[in-house]
Amino acid sequence: MLFQVYTLEDIEPVKGLGAKIWDKNDQEYLDFYGGHAVISIGHSHPYYVEKIQNQLSRLGFYSNSVINSLQEELAEKLCKQSGYTDYQLFLCNSGAEANENAIKLASFKTGRKKIIALKDSFHGRTSAAVAATDIPRIVAPVNQNHEVIFVEKNNINAVEEALKNEDIAALLIEGIQGVGGIVCFENQYFQKVAGLCEKTGTMLILDEVQSGYGRSGKFFAHQYAEIKPDIISMAKGMGNGFPIGGLLINPDIKPEKGMLGTTFGGNHLACAAAIAVLDIMEKENLIQNSKKTGDYLLSQLKEITRIKEVRGKGLMIGIEFDFEIAQLRKKLLHKHKIFTGVSGKNTIRLLPPLNINKQQADEVITALKEELNILK
Repeated sequence: MLFQVYTLEDIEPVKGLGAKIWDKNDQEYLDFYGGHAVISIGHSHPYYVEKIQNQLSRLGFYSNSVINSLQEELAEKLCKQSGYTDYQLFLCNSGAEANENAIKLASFKTGRKKIIALKDSFHGRTSAAVAATDIPRIVAPVNQNHEVIFVEKNNINAVEEALKNEDIAALLIEGIQGVGGIVCFENQYFQKVAGLCEKTGTMLILDEVQSGYGRSGKFFAHQYAEIKPDIISMAKGMGNGFPIGGLLINPDIKPEKGMLGTTFGGNHLACAAAIAVLDIMEKENLIQNSKKTGDYLLSQLKEITRIKEVRGKGLMIGIEFDFEIAQLRKKLLHKHKIFTGVSGKNTIRLLPPLNINKQQADEVITALKEELNILK
């Protein structure tokens, strides 16, 4: 029997291709949620499948106690495509694990214990990551011993006040808040935060787990602000469904044997999957498509009068309403066969594969307009 902690729709996907999935009854759906922003290059891309199959036929796994040249290949391609050519790559298995290791690394570097996070943040469900997540109901008593200060979003004075004693190990912030409702930050805010962190000897950690890998229309969302954080955490779109996470680490942070470690992180299959993702992103110009198609979606959504607010960049979009959207999402799913996400009770999240086209975007716009007209 499963330890059931999820609310499940009565749908069982068994096949996918591009932005479409089919359930066990062969019903077709348009995937505009990407399994929590995980599907970056589309479902079952033939090159991606081939790379994993070929690797599995040779070697599926061995530990990090031996050389794995796939890790070096992945590091080279990732650093080049992201623009962080001088940064170091540490590989793990998930976004929570990436943030956990980022926090630990910042504490090692600074010798400090305290962390700053933002209101409505989400950084994962492991010990320090969940302590830095502003959802009290998922924080167990054992997680509450971490010293985390939550500050108001987009309030630079609050950040300055929290940093004034120069006793903070790291400021942890999402490139775009995902679970918090697709909340974007002004470039000037990021720039001021980066300056304050540098001034006070605080590590700046950019959580790009959801907003990274081209989803925002740039490789990382923080790159709109032209800043360079000390540590960048990644996961979701990195493996297109194969579990992998990682950190990009400033070259000023020197590794020491044993300071971080992982059994499965950077294994042969995970690296094969992640390399395939980068190859496809580059060959098919998926970051450019994310920007172009995302801009189109945003512009069309902003013309729908019954929508309270549209937020986002690229293909990371939040649609807020002044009513609860549970029934609207059910209509989109069961009547129009479109998967979407949710944040809170009033916001629909769109996080589709980065290879969607204008026609598929129009399907979502048409379905929304139809249902909102019915709801009048």
